Amino acid sequence: MARVLAMIGFKHFEADMFFEREGDYKYDASRIRDAHGWCQRMTREALAKGERVVVSNTFTQLRELDPYLPMAGNVRIVEAQGKWQNRHGVPDEALERMAQRWEPLPARMQ
Repeated sequence: MARVLAMIGFKHFEADMFFEREGDYKYDASRIRDAHGWCQRMTREALAKGERVVVSNTFTQLRELDPYLPMAGNVRIVEAQGKWQNRHGVPDEALERMAQRWEPLPARMQ
């Protein structure tokens, strides 16, 4: 969904982009906070310029949305439901841990 929105003019950010260098994805768990900080900073800067933004991170807990919500008055959250290909080779046990901590969006946020 985010890639489609990017094709129609939205700036697209996700923490995984922090780990991409010259087309290669090199995840480093010790830098995950840096990656999320980068994503938040890029989002804030684009919104400050008046650009439309889509952020596609794996938000498994509602508190993970907190840094983004005050950035713009017009926010729409889309809860992607379904199964998609694991693009970064995340181990099955890590995916299961993420699924176990999943918090669905309350009706007021949909």
